[in-house]
Amino acid sequence: MAAAAVKGQYRRGKTALFLIACGWAGAAPHWLEPAKSLWPAVTLVFVLAGYGLRTVYLRDKGQRTVNSNSLQSIDQENLPFVDVLVAARDEESVIRRLVERIASLNYPKHKISTWIIDDGSTDRTPVLLDQLKQKFGNLHVIRRTRSAGGGKSGALNTALKEVKGDWLLILDADAQLQDDSLKRLVSYAITGGWAAVQLRKAVINSSHNQLTRCQAMEMAMDTVIQQGRLRGGGVVELRGNGQLINRIELDKAGGFNEDTVTDDLDLSFRLLISGALVGILWDPPVYEEGVETILALWKQRKRWAEGGLQRFFDYWPSLISSRLSFSQRRDLACFFLLQYALPLVSFADLITALLTKSMPAYWPLSIAAFSISGLAYWQGCRTESEGPELPSPSPLRISIAIAYLAHWFLVIPWVTIHMALFPKDLVWAKTNHHG
Repeated sequence: MAAAAVKGQYRRGKTALFLIACGWAGAAPHWLEPAKSLWPAVTLVFVLAGYGLRTVYLRDKGQRTVNSNSLQSIDQENLPFVDVLVAARDEESVIRRLVERIASLNYPKHKISTWIIDDGSTDRTPVLLDQLKQKFGNLHVIRRTRSAGGGKSGALNTALKEVKGDWLLILDADAQLQDDSLKRLVSYAITGGWAAVQLRKAVINSSHNQLTRCQAMEMAMDTVIQQGRLRGGGVVELRGNGQLINRIELDKAGGFNEDTVTDDLDLSFRLLISGALVGILWDPPVYEEGVETILALWKQRKRWAEGGLQRFFDYWPSLISSRLSFSQRRDLACFFLLQYALPLVSFADLITALLTKSMPAYWPLSIAAFSISGLAYWQGCRTESEGPELPSPSPLRISIAIAYLAHWFLVIPWVTIHMALFPKDLVWAKTNHHG
């Protein structure tokens, strides 16, 4: 049974219930006897920290550099047709570089086609695309008005009406690929039996400042955790940029959901529910820009947090059903508690501690979660990798990167409260790129 894209119904009510539950869980230990107030946190440490340690251990125990070189490359004549899709709005600083990089890929020219969806750009993006069309014969440009609606998903769905390829490669406008990336990626997907594959995201401007350096370490950590989740029978999630998707499986899943702010996270769950397998590659990576200011990070992470919560609220009946294996359900439950519930519970715990002049009760769980993140940082940054050099995992850098992760303990509560109180107007929330 296909997992069609759904409209987000009753999200405010579901978010409010989640907010109340986490608030109660964070406050409740403060009304227990002091000797018992840490019991809930200690219990969760054994469950969730055990899950986290197992995830990182499984990744390290297996093939540390899970990459496309471990599988046989497909002959040129047997390579499938690939459509490269890019939704672009006001991308004059990077669009030329993107098109030229795609054109230079070591892939049969008659089996690759590039589709840029110009989503109402008001800068020089349309002019540059017209110039590039004269130079590159397999470049196609689709124009949409700025008010067409549906966000990035709407733009991609518009392209789906035109493309005919067996596989789709979804890129952001700031993406960069190595010359052999597509051939290796397609070979890995087909020989591995994957319905979709996500490339590791590598931050190309990691040396710009401390913020971009932390993002580079975060992307490596994220891939380590995803590889460990996969090895443990869990779930791999798409990350938007650098994702290869089988067209048939995408159609079965219902295309891109225009009622979500994160098309990639939403599609990950619909592929999962439909039984499609999603893999992940360490090498080759897809290069992208990290945001360079705190304000830009805050805007980006609010969207990620909202989209992450939306998909759980939209698809939870299927996520707890027998459609998924026990290992997948366990993985999703632990991931949800760590990623979304823990920041809210910790926030409520801190507020209650201040009001009652008592010690926070969930500090053991927070310390355990941050410690596991540090271990995943270390695993990722010490792994041999292609692309931009990863920051060395020195104790100081890992400590700074762990402190950087604390922003989620502000973003998640803020977004959850906002989702519970205000209706959502879907807008294109793009990240600005500088080139």
